Amino acid sequence: IGRVVISCYRPKPGHEEALRALMRTHVATLRTQGLVSARAPITMQAKDGSYLEVFEWASPEAIQSAHSNPVVLQMWEQYGKVCDYIPLAQVPEAAQLFSDFTPIDVES
Repeated sequence: IGRVVISCYRPKPGHEEALRALMRTHVATLRTQGLVSARAPITMQAKDGSYLEVFEWASPEAIQSAHSNPVVLQMWEQYGKVCDYIPLAQVPEAAQLFSDFTPIDVES
């Protein structure tokens, strides 16, 4: 059974466009490695400039195997250069009963 996750990224100063470029290929790259489902991701931006991405891993095993997959590790290294991963709780909207965000279109 799949696992739906919410990933949160805070762009480093001056790297917002580079982060958005990576987000355009993120799920597609995971899909080429057989790690995510066919479910379309949902991407959005918070008022503080953070980005959120909701997507579905194919299984708990897929999550584990991503941590030793060279293609994924290289992609995560690129993410680390342009953003900080943050917990959902650090996104101010997460404290609201009905959190709303600006939709962001990325191709996957």
